Amino acid sequence: MSGGPLIVQSDKTLLLEIDHPDAQSCRMAIAPFAELERSPEHVHTYRLTPLGLWNARAAGHDAEAVVDALLKFSRYPVPHALLVDVAETMDRYGRLQLANDPAHGLVLRGLDRMVLIEVAKSKKLAGMLGNKIDDDTIQVHPSERGRLKQALLKLGWPAEDLAGYVDGEAHPIELAEAGKDGSKPWTLRSYQREAVEAFWAGGSGVVVLPCGAGKTLVGAAAMAEAKATTLILVTNTVAGRQWKRELIARTSLTEEEIGEYSGERKEIRPVTIATYQVLTSRRGGAFTHLDLFGARDWGLVVYDEVHLLPAPIFRFTADLQARRRLGLTATLVREDGREGDVFSLIGPKRYDAPWKDIESQGWIAPAECVEVRVTLTDAERMSYATAEAEERYRMAATARTKLPVVKALVERHPSEQVLVIGGFLDQLHQLGEYLGAPIVEGSTTNKERERLFDAFRSGELRTLVISKVGNFSIDLPEAAVAIQVSGTFGSRQEEAQRLGRVLRPKADGRQAHFYTVVSRDTIDTEYAAHRQRFLAEQGYAYTIVDADDVLGPSLPSFD
Repeated sequence: MSGGPLIVQSDKTLLLEIDHPDAQSCRMAIAPFAELERSPEHVHTYRLTPLGLWNARAAGHDAEAVVDALLKFSRYPVPHALLVDVAETMDRYGRLQLANDPAHGLVLRGLDRMVLIEVAKSKKLAGMLGNKIDDDTIQVHPSERGRLKQALLKLGWPAEDLAGYVDGEAHPIELAEAGKDGSKPWTLRSYQREAVEAFWAGGSGVVVLPCGAGKTLVGAAAMAEAKATTLILVTNTVAGRQWKRELIARTSLTEEEIGEYSGERKEIRPVTIATYQVLTSRRGGAFTHLDLFGARDWGLVVYDEVHLLPAPIFRFTADLQARRRLGLTATLVREDGREGDVFSLIGPKRYDAPWKDIESQGWIAPAECVEVRVTLTDAERMSYATAEAEERYRMAATARTKLPVVKALVERHPSEQVLVIGGFLDQLHQLGEYLGAPIVEGSTTNKERERLFDAFRSGELRTLVISKVGNFSIDLPEAAVAIQVSGTFGSRQEEAQRLGRVLRPKADGRQAHFYTVVSRDTIDTEYAAHRQRFLAEQGYAYTIVDADDVLGPSLPSFD
C-alpha cells in the first residue's frame, strides 16, 4: 500500500516512521519476525535476520504472513529478491526435528532426508549424534540437546524442538496482587503480562526490558505460571536478597520456601537463589557447585542479567534443555559478541520493548543525558602524552581535574539522591574523601552494602560513591542523579546499566539526570562516544557542555 509507514530495503533493513498513523499497527505486525536495532526519535530501524525469521517460524508464523505484513505496510514496492529470500530462509526451519521417541529416547528426525545426511556428515556435530535408527532418524544423547541445537543453528538448519519440557517438581506459587503483609495492592503492567505470555508460549527464551521496568515481576509471574521448583541465578548476593524480598512481597512464597546459595549460605529449597560467582568458583580445578543444577528436579530456571552469563554456565546450560529457562536483561549487547550463545542455549528473544515506549507510558522516568567535557591541566596533558598506550585511558579517566566538576554537579541537585559511579578504585576513594561520601566497592561486605543502601533509600544518605558493583541489580529507586566518572573502556552494556540506576519512576514524575564527565582530547572522549551508542539507538540524546559552564556561578540549564 502506498503511503505506508514502512520502508523495506534490499539490505534487509526496515525503516519505520513512528509518527505515521499506522506505525503502531505496523510495529505489531513486524515485531514477531524483525529485530529492533535502533529506536531514536523519528525513525526506528528493524532488520530481517535468519534467526529472527526462524524464531517467527517457531512461534507459528509462516512465510506468507511475513510477506503479507511487508507488502501491506511498505511505502514503496518491496524488493522481489528479499521476498524470495524470506520464504526460502523460513523454509529451512523445521526440516530437522528433535523429538522424543518412545523406544529410543531423544532423536533427530529429518523431514528432508538430504538435509539429515548433510548435517550428519558435518564435523561440527562430531560426538553429538548416536546410532542411526533408520534413514530418517538418528539417536541423540539427551545431554547434547542444547549443543546440537546450537550447532545446527550455525549450520543454517535450525531444528524444531518438539521434545518438550519436563514439568519438574510441583510447588504452589501464586501472585499476591492484592497486597501482602501490609504492602500496597498492585497488578502486573500490560507489557509485563505480554512478556510472560510470550515467554510461556515458547517455553524458554529471553525477555528484554529497560532497567527499572520490573523484570523481577516478570520472573515472579513466570514462576506463578510454572507452579514448580525454581532456580534463580543472579549476579551477586545483594541482588539475590532483593529478589527474595520481592518474591515474599509479591507472591504466596514465604521466607522458609526461598533458599540462598551463595558464598555465605548453601540453602537448597523449593525456590533457590544462587549467584553466578559461587557456581563458577573452582576447587582443585573443578567447578564444585555446578551439581546444584541437579540438586532438585527444577521446573524453571531464571537467569537474571542473562547478558552476563559466564562461559561455564553457558556450557552447563546445555544439559538443561529439558527445563524451562527464562533469561531477563535490559540489553542483549555483549562486548564479546556472544549474543548468539544466549539465544541458542537459553532460547530466542521472546519479548522486547523499546525504552522510550516504556518511558512514554510513565513506567520509567524520563532522563536527561549530559556529557561534561573537562580540559586537562598542562601537567596532566604532558603525563598523558608521554604515557604508554595501555595506561592512557586510566590517566584520562581518573584526572583530578574531574573532582571539582563532580562536586559542582552534586551541588546542582541539592534535594536529589545522587550516585557517583566509576571503574577505578583509587579515583573512587579520592571522590569519597572529596565529597565526604561513603564508598561501595567489591571488598565492601554485604552487611555494610545493605546498611549503606538502606540509608540511601531512607534519605539519610544523599550521595553514594559506587564502583562497577553498582552496574546491575541494585534496587535504589530513590536515585535521581547518576554521575559517571570512568568506566570499562567503551562498554555499551555498562552505559545502559548505569543509566538504569536512575530510571525508576519518581513519585512526583520528575526526570532523571545522567552525567558523564569526560577528559577532552583524550581516548576518554572516544570511549564515551562508543559507550553512548547503545543509548542513542534507544532514543536518548546527549547534550555536550563544557566544564566551565558547570563550575561557573550561573549554573545554566542544560535543557
